[in-house]
Amino acid sequence: MMEMSNIWFTLLSCIFFMGLVGWISYLKTKGDVSDSTGYFLAGRGLTGTFIAGSLLLTNLSAEQLIGLNGQAYRANLSNMAWEVTAGFAVVIMALYLLPKYLGGAFTTLPGFLSSRYDEGVRRLSVLLFMLGYILVTVPSVLYSGALAILQLFDVPAMFNISYEESIWLIVWVVGIIGAVYAIFGGLKAVAVSDTINGIGLLIIGVLVPVLGFITLGDGSFAEGVKTVVKANPEKLNAIGSSTDSVPFGTIFTGMILANLFYWGTNQYVIQRTLGAASLAEGQKGVLYSGFFKLAIPFFMMVPGLIAYQLYGEGMNPVDLAYPALVADVLPLYMSGFFLAVLLGAVLSSFNSLLNSAATMFALDIYKPLKESATDQELIRVSKIFGTIIALVSFFISPLLMNAPDGLWDLIRRFTGFFNIPIITIVLVGLLSKRIPALAAKVVIVFHVITYYMLVWGLDQLFGFQVSINFIYVYAILFCVEVAIMMVIGKMKPMKVPYIFKSNAQVSLVPWKYSLLVTVVLLTLIVMTYVVFSPIGLAYGDEIVSPLFWPVMILVTAVAVVLGIFSVKSWMKKYSSYLTNQQPESENKDKKLA
Repeated sequence: MMEMSNIWFTLLSCIFFMGLVGWISYLKTKGDVSDSTGYFLAGRGLTGTFIAGSLLLTNLSAEQLIGLNGQAYRANLSNMAWEVTAGFAVVIMALYLLPKYLGGAFTTLPGFLSSRYDEGVRRLSVLLFMLGYILVTVPSVLYSGALAILQLFDVPAMFNISYEESIWLIVWVVGIIGAVYAIFGGLKAVAVSDTINGIGLLIIGVLVPVLGFITLGDGSFAEGVKTVVKANPEKLNAIGSSTDSVPFGTIFTGMILANLFYWGTNQYVIQRTLGAASLAEGQKGVLYSGFFKLAIPFFMMVPGLIAYQLYGEGMNPVDLAYPALVADVLPLYMSGFFLAVLLGAVLSSFNSLLNSAATMFALDIYKPLKESATDQELIRVSKIFGTIIALVSFFISPLLMNAPDGLWDLIRRFTGFFNIPIITIVLVGLLSKRIPALAAKVVIVFHVITYYMLVWGLDQLFGFQVSINFIYVYAILFCVEVAIMMVIGKMKPMKVPYIFKSNAQVSLVPWKYSLLVTVVLLTLIVMTYVVFSPIGLAYGDEIVSPLFWPVMILVTAVAVVLGIFSVKSWMKKYSSYLTNQQPESENKDKKLA
């Protein structure tokens, strides 16, 4: 813990950095939130860089910094699957879902569900999102930030209060600051501040493991790396066994669905892409974020491995591994910058969640009930609702200190209540024309009840424990729920088939290099898994096994061949697409006709 003079230096430098971010965000967004499009979708003017920066920091919050490093300290790198394999979902979002969303000019995902099904499905989906945000996502973001701050500062001694009271205090202070950003600044303020904080997060993300390796190697970076690789090579294994919280098989089943929900349908993530200046800019932002995810094992899990070598086993809770390492290796003059970045990461996810929850309430609940509502009224209502959500989350967040297996595992289990039914009804809705709203409503109710019974209920109520990993439960329920919707669609099909109606407000010309970038991204995902596997760094006897380089060469060769054929085919389609494009005014005339 820091001495009082050091604490004041850290706090003042933190305030300086956060003030700088706030001032730049204010200058960039001044006058942009006077109407609902400006407030909720940043005036549909976000570029690929701002989208990628905002997606990065919205996703990479203190939840990951604390939770993933805690899991690496406790077990191995198998939990990196949640991050690295997101690339598959990112590709589907960029190439398939985003053109649909921008083509229909949807402001929210429930808005799309209303056009595909009916208002009832829209309200149920909003309810699912709200319960998930209020009970799980928002509290976890605030609590993980509070843990990190507690490890840096002896808050109980500073204010003569207990550990529990310190958690409550930090949650409220951080939460109030974040609420001001989200409630009064709108989406663009969130996106701009996220991008600036994202740069800081990358700097800290690289610096902490580098300094950790140097500390572990008694001043030698190379010795520190050698210690982590050779002392416990099994901890560098990302190929999870059946006893790990993420078995390898789940990557190809429930994991894909969970990531597809997050990157393709989760309102607080996709809202950045819905505000894209064009389809090309949206695709750039989404695909760029996939490359950032590949860096997660290096700066959000390797520090946990370093902490294991420095402190040994027995740290309780395991979520203290990263804050403890930071407190030991980061120089004092960087402490304020780190705290500003950490708070920026916390505030990013927190204010993004508030902004999205307020957007859904204003546009999916309030506006359908009062169609005459003006832009100013919608903005005012969203600010009031955002304030209410924030206050409720302040009371729930400290209760997470009772999580037994670490924060990360708890969050992933609870998101199962709403991720699978949402992605199910979205995909079935897009791929079918006659499946009715009734099918979506049945699936939502069925899932919530069944998921609870399989993961907790049967054990708590009847003493019968289901031994299937909860990520496999994701996949099983997805298949069952798709079947339920298809059966209902056969029995009671829609009388008039659903037809997607284009209402694009921005250019739908795709990004020229989207397919080439996709091939590179997917190749790097495979290579990352080869590196962190028993034929890579987890080999044991040597740094890597004799098979490592032949496998890497084979993966590269396959990627080059696939890349050449797919990109050639895509460029022909792209040229044809550009040739067939007409001026926007002519398109509008055709629509009117």
